[in-house]
Amino acid sequence: MKILFITLIMLMAVPCYADECVILLHGLARSAASMEKLADRLTAEGYVVANVDYPSRKHDVEKLAFMAVDKGLAMCNKSKPAKIHFITHSLGGILVRQYLQHNSIESMGRTVMLGPPNGGSEVVDKLNNVPGFKIINGPAGLQLGTGVNSIPNSLGPANFEVGIISGTKSINLFLSILIPETDDGKVSVESTHLENEKDFIEVPVSHPFIMKNDQVIEEVVFFLRNGVFEKAQPK
Repeated sequence: MKILFITLIMLMAVPCYADECVILLHGLARSAASMEKLADRLTAEGYVVANVDYPSRKHDVEKLAFMAVDKGLAMCNKSKPAKIHFITHSLGGILVRQYLQHNSIESMGRTVMLGPPNGGSEVVDKLNNVPGFKIINGPAGLQLGTGVNSIPNSLGPANFEVGIISGTKSINLFLSILIPETDDGKVSVESTHLENEKDFIEVPVSHPFIMKNDQVIEEVVFFLRNGVFEKAQPK
């Protein structure tokens, strides 16, 4: 009886979101391995996690969006979830926007974007004609400029519930010279904003490591539960 009581207390104390699935989409020139720390934390919280790997440097945004999101949905749907959430890094956020521009997800939940180039990146504007840029960044990388005809700026406002975490620390001083005002080494804080965003916070972390930052991970978990970031709450 005592063992049963302790087990029940433990189950009550640990939140369980087994009927909710979270799709993780990594950034450009990265892999699912870059999202493993985040995946482990979400799994520990009880979520079903689909950490999607996709060939980010081989195709354009349009093709990658269907490839990556459909793969994530297929992984999630095995568990018949009540809700499907997205956590994205950089390019991954643009893929979700591209997908939802043309498709709806009936069980769509919340999305958290980490360092997304929602307004494009000035780095692409200034380096896209440099030899080797396309080889390193692929067709999708060339589509992420800040012009009105760039993919990010052609997708319009968010039509889903989204919170955005923007980095404010750079470890790439050369690229930061190309970016106006505060940036994370790849994207300016201003460019991460998205019309109709539900919440927004800035964290002193750089673009390549934002998905592994402990504070960021805590904020991600809080947003999935509450629809706002914890840092934004009144004290």
